[in-house]
Amino acid sequence: MYTGGDNYEPRTIDEQYDVIKGMNTYIAKVFGWMFIGLMLTAAVGFFVAGNLAIVEVIVTNPILFFGLMLAEIVMVIVLSARITKLSYGAAIGLFLAYAAINGITFSVIFLAYTMESIATAFSTTAITFGVMCIYGYFTRADLTRFRTILYMGLIGVLVLSIVNIFLASSSIGWIISLVSLFVFLGLTAYDMQRLKAFYFGTEGNSVMRNNLGIIGALRLYLDFINLFLTMLRFMGGRRR
Repeated sequence: MYTGGDNYEPRTIDEQYDVIKGMNTYIAKVFGWMFIGLMLTAAVGFFVAGNLAIVEVIVTNPILFFGLMLAEIVMVIVLSARITKLSYGAAIGLFLAYAAINGITFSVIFLAYTMESIATAFSTTAITFGVMCIYGYFTRADLTRFRTILYMGLIGVLVLSIVNIFLASSSIGWIISLVSLFVFLGLTAYDMQRLKAFYFGTEGNSVMRNNLGIIGALRLYLDFINLFLTMLRFMGGRRR
């Protein structure tokens, strides 16, 4: 079973071509779902931001706001824990529902930052995300050895973010942004390499492969979103 890196070696040129073609088709499909998720989040966020009455209801109702965030967490947990048991349609439905709800909570970004800064942060994110995906695809190094460090960094970011809610320290905020940048750059390359592991590890089981592809799309989606938020904190211009 394939666990990481590029250790699988087909015997003939025809086998190599078939494997590469199949894997690239699979990866393209995963990126297609990630792109659909991002576009859905952006569309919902833009729509909600354009309706101040909806924004006011969300912002002034803590139960609703935190309820939406809790729903997102639950969806991610369900997708991750039950992906082998869910149907492909159910997995897609949960992923798209998560992307839509995320758009609702992200709507405040369109109100807090200028469109120019959002566009700049998005462009920068797209470039850096693409570079790390290319690295994750082509590197022969096994990136799973960095998994523990990356997840420890992610936990650290979450803890510091919670603490900074109460401290409101700009210095801690800068540290959070810097650590987040390195963590999500690393996770992007790692998750990209994991797509190859999903493809080979399922050993031709198309149902399992498709479901794991949705998890791959979700992970890359989260990597992109978090990189975008980090870039926005670094270079974003707030509305006055």
